[in-house]
Amino acid sequence: MMTLSMSLIGKESIIRKIGGKPEVRKFLENLGFVVGGCVTVITKTGGSVIVGIKGSRVAVSSEMANKIMV
Repeated sequence: MMTLSMSLIGKESIIRKIGGKPEVRKFLENLGFVVGGCVTVITKTGGSVIVGIKGSRVAVSSEMANKIMV
């Protein structure tokens, strides 16, 4: 397992675990990040990671991306 921020650009990954406080996990769940879901890193810019998830593009901070294990 590795964090989402370490994942290669363009590679589809399966979310294995989401860490952090309950409110952080709930926030990520509302964005579509659920265990077992597929996510693809589109690009990494500055302190953000832009991912494709459930047919949408979502930008999360590197800090948030480090809480998502793929």
